[in-house]
Amino acid sequence: MELIVVADPETLAESIADRIAATIASAPATVLGVATGSSPLGVYRALARRVAGGLDVANLRAFALDEYVGISPDDPRSYAATLRTAFARPLGLSPSALHVPDGTRPDLDEACADYERAIADAGGVDIQLAGFGANGHLAFNEPGSPADSVTRVVDLAARTRSDNARFFDHPDEVPHQAITQGVGTILRARSIIAVATGSTKAEAVAAAVAGPIDAACPASFLRLHEDAVVYADPAAAALLP
Repeated sequence: MELIVVADPETLAESIADRIAATIASAPATVLGVATGSSPLGVYRALARRVAGGLDVANLRAFALDEYVGISPDDPRSYAATLRTAFARPLGLSPSALHVPDGTRPDLDEACADYERAIADAGGVDIQLAGFGANGHLAFNEPGSPADSVTRVVDLAARTRSDNARFFDHPDEVPHQAITQGVGTILRARSIIAVATGSTKAEAVAAAVAGPIDAACPASFLRLHEDAVVYADPAAAALLP
């Protein structure tokens, strides 16, 4: 795993956008894995500028990492709605190009299996964008998630629900469960870019980059991948040796 410390979040976003845009330019039918949260937003804005400048994304397909259980895709708090607003529309993607797990299906296990199958049918993810949770989670793979886990329903840790409460009117409204791609699913991507910004991510970055590779910090499993890179700003990298 490669670690790149970038001077500030803006430069970080531009660097990642350059990397993703180069992949799309060389392979227009790229399958891109997309993440929610604050860390990737600058990347999506930078990608939109590249599309405005001529980058062709007509054949791009995107798969989200995760989604809350029990929240409609039309709810603005859902990850489906967030990604439509922050990613798909600014890039001019058709609605059918963005795939998000459906946390409202009556049979959630079937929904998870269908999502795994959809990724495989698309040929797998070429380049996966991911963020770090403050507790070291990767997507919604909370501490304790094994390296071979696949898309499934998970219980969200108290830390995760607390961190995400800012998107809801009241902390009690934050869902207790989500559908997430598993660690094993994520590691099947051909290339992975993980993003960490801010001092609240410093402990997770130190554990992922320099600590043991184990389920206590699922992000540490990125070190098992042959083409994974972590972009961090100085605040997120502050606790590294």
